[in-house]
Order: sequence, then C-alpha cells, then structure tokens
Amino acid sequence: MKVLVVGANGQIGKHLVTFIQESENVEAKAMIRKEEQASFFKDLGAETVVVDLEDDIDTIAKAAEGVDAIVFTAGSGPHTGPDKTMMIDLDGAIKTIEAAKAAGVKRYVMISSFDTTREAIQSAPDSFAPYVVAKHYADVWLRDTDLDYTIIHPGRLNNEDGTAQVEAASTVERGEIPREDVARVILASLEDQTTIGKEFQVVGGNKPVQDAIHSL
Repeated sequence: MKVLVVGANGQIGKHLVTFIQESENVEAKAMIRKEEQASFFKDLGAETVVVDLEDDIDTIAKAAEGVDAIVFTAGSGPHTGPDKTMMIDLDGAIKTIEAAKAAGVKRYVMISSFDTTREAIQSAPDSFAPYVVAKHYADVWLRDTDLDYTIIHPGRLNNEDGTAQVEAASTVERGEIPREDVARVILASLEDQTTIGKEFQVVGGNKPVQDAIHSL
C-alpha cells in the first residue's frame, strides 16, 4: 500500500511517515509545501511531492496519482488567523477529498478534532470556534462521499514519548494523547479494513493500539 501523507512535515506527519517506512507492505509519499522540507523524508527513503493546499484540486490530484490511500493530517496551526483556518483546515481538506475522487483513490483517513459536533461549536471559546467549524464541515463533506473513509478524533495532543497504548471508542472521556501515538493509530487504521466507514475518539490508555483499533 502506498500512502499520500498530506501535512507530512507536521509533527504527526513526520511520525507517521517514519512508522510507514519502517513497516512492511506500506510506503509513504510525503506531500510537503516547500522543497527544503524534503531532506527529512528522503533520508527515510520516502518519495516527496511539493504541493500547497492552497493550490487547485487538479494539482493535488496529480500528487495523489499512484497511491492507494490518503491521510489528511495537515493544519494551519495555532498561530494563524481564522482566514488560514478556513483555507487549510476546511478548504484544503475538502480539496484533498475531491482530489482523491479525481485520482481514483478510495481509502481516505481524516485527522479531525476531538469533538466536532454542533454542540462543540457552540461551547468553543471564540478563538477556537473557527477551527471546530472547519473540522465539523470537513468531516460532514467526507461522510457524504463514497470514499472508504475513517475519521480519527484525537484528544489533546502532546509531544511526550508515545506508549503505543490508547483508549479508542465512538466516545471516550476527554484526555491527552502523544502525537507519536496518533501516528500509530493512523497506521493501524490504514492496515485494518474494519475501520472503513467509522469514526472514533482516541486518547492515551492501556490497550495496545492494534487491539484498540480492531475492537472498535
């Protein structure tokens, strides 16, 4: 399986590409925004493609040619304004979904926010609400396709060393999870066909990743 990792230069993306390249029967194609970001991935033996999520759908679709799955783990980041949140976390996600259709890629994994329900939008602080709105509608768009999708809702992200132990279910108590373990969850979801058509919340826990994902 060849996987296009959108947002590969992000913290989750780098972990994911590393784990993919260490796995058997899976290889990564890292979608990056700048050529100077390529060396990290080339050192891992991963293919790279330079595409900006503000490019058009056809450009993103060309990047997806020849892959079997797409993972969307991109984000505008906490230091940009609502305008970039809409352009990357919403429109960038939707363009990538449409690019998957255009390129004939059926498998699609979305990294969302922990809670993207209408209630979460209403209760979010003003500074966070645009992000939740963007994620909400990106999730809605994906659910309305015929892609073989999985939507992952991780808890509060941290940069601690991963434990490869998580709790995953349709709803779990809010908590934290290392970005490294989110990457492990993504790879396990790609490798487990029972996750197709499902979405789930995931936080740190005491169950091995593969077991937690398979028991969803």
